[in-house]
Amino acid sequence: MAFFTQARPVADGVFRRSIGFSVSDLVARLIAWNDRRVTRIELSKLSDRELNDIGLCRADIDAIVSQR
Repeated sequence: MAFFTQARPVADGVFRRSIGFSVSDLVARLIAWNDRRVTRIELSKLSDRELNDIGLCRADIDAIVSQR
């Protein structure tokens, strides 16, 4: 019995040019999004006094989370 594969090698970067991103880029974006989400949640749980102790106010949370 013979085994023939139907998969053909694809030139490097063909999908990257056609789609605009790779799977690793997507995973990196999801990880970064989740980190920002968790940071926002944890900072929002702090009281105004606790935020003041670390030199922040409630209005600073969005600015901090949006920084890359």
